[in-house]
Amino acid sequence: MSSYEIHGIQIEIVVGDIAAQDGIDAVVNAANAQLLIGGGVAGALHRAAGPGLAEECRPYAPISPGQAVITGAHQLPNSHVIHCLGPIYGVDEPAQQYLEECYRNAVKLAEENALGSIAFPAISTGAFGYPFESATRTALKTVCSLLPQLQHLKRIRFVLFTRADKEEYERLLPELCK
Repeated sequence: MSSYEIHGIQIEIVVGDIAAQDGIDAVVNAANAQLLIGGGVAGALHRAAGPGLAEECRPYAPISPGQAVITGAHQLPNSHVIHCLGPIYGVDEPAQQYLEECYRNAVKLAEENALGSIAFPAISTGAFGYPFESATRTALKTVCSLLPQLQHLKRIRFVLFTRADKEEYERLLPELCK
């Protein structure tokens, strides 16, 4: 794990399983519009959380690109799941704006619920096809722009799938988070 302190907030970058983030208040689900079990992050979180998560999600669906909703975490080791629909690259436009809204809305929900920590996956970079470097720039720039205003969040973790993904976040963080 890499750890940085910026504006009094701990920023962590790890390779790991988003469904196994002990000690984190909320994990972010890279959700589909129907908030159902799927592949990738949505599949991992729903399988680990159990069927109660899908049941709780049902009244919130469908959501639109950039929108975020919050639920309980059920059998996950967290108190909440924040579900965000990232853009499908080349389909949902303006893709960058929708991706920014995902991160911004997730942080907003964490703050509104007085959560102290949140863990993000690399939203839209899997099956939704968003180029990884561009998505990383958007994620870091958006989250870091919010740091000075945070009152409750004190730890933000980016949970990535590969060592190469982690290295890309580490490379771009100093440039985008000052």
